[in-house]
Amino acid sequence: MRQKIRHSRACNCFDRRQILGIMASATVVGMGGGGLLFPDDARADALTREQRDKFTPEQIIQAMKKGNERFRKGERKDRNYLREQRASAAGQYPAAALLSCIDSRAPAEVIMDLGIGDIFNSRVAGNIENPDILGSLEFACKLAGAKVVLVMGHTACGAIKGAIDNAELGNLTGLLARIKPAVEATTYSGERSAKNYAFVDAVARKNVELTVANIRKDSPVLAELESKGSIKIAGAMYHLETGAVEFSG
Repeated sequence: MRQKIRHSRACNCFDRRQILGIMASATVVGMGGGGLLFPDDARADALTREQRDKFTPEQIIQAMKKGNERFRKGERKDRNYLREQRASAAGQYPAAALLSCIDSRAPAEVIMDLGIGDIFNSRVAGNIENPDILGSLEFACKLAGAKVVLVMGHTACGAIKGAIDNAELGNLTGLLARIKPAVEATTYSGERSAKNYAFVDAVARKNVELTVANIRKDSPVLAELESKGSIKIAGAMYHLETGAVEFSG
């Protein structure tokens, strides 16, 4: 009988430790929320306003970096997209707004291990800014509460190649004209052609840099939010060959 009692007490203690551990883990996940900062199989719902508002812009960027690390290691978290869809149906509280290229090989949510409702994503060839894109970013940050604007270019970008080659095709001609200042502003001592991928990637980097600067210049709304510390505007380059996202200030 005593043995049974001791055994029962031991089991109760073990169960109590387990419960405390689970509660502690749940607290951390609850603070992180959804699938962004602390992705967890047991919590695959969407971000709430309260969870999003606790994050700083720097924490959000760090979360995207960690998500990309998981992607590169093949350790992306299992997601319940139906739960994310249902949880976000009544409202959305994304933490960031991305401006990225339409390239099919560079889907931001996938390469940074993000879920439904985590980010806004404006995609356009060459990740250029224009009044419509700026309006979208202003909505995302000023009205919807996103705290990061990230301009993400990528290596071997076809739009960059087209701008270098002075390609012309319908409305694409005007789009590529927005990239040409980056071609001209790129300092490069080697062959300046679309066949030289090193030059193409150098122009892509410069294009991200100029786009970030143009967002600050052309959107007083976003510039004011950044000056107050409410948001951070940053750039990034995605490397198609390695799967790495390289962030810049």
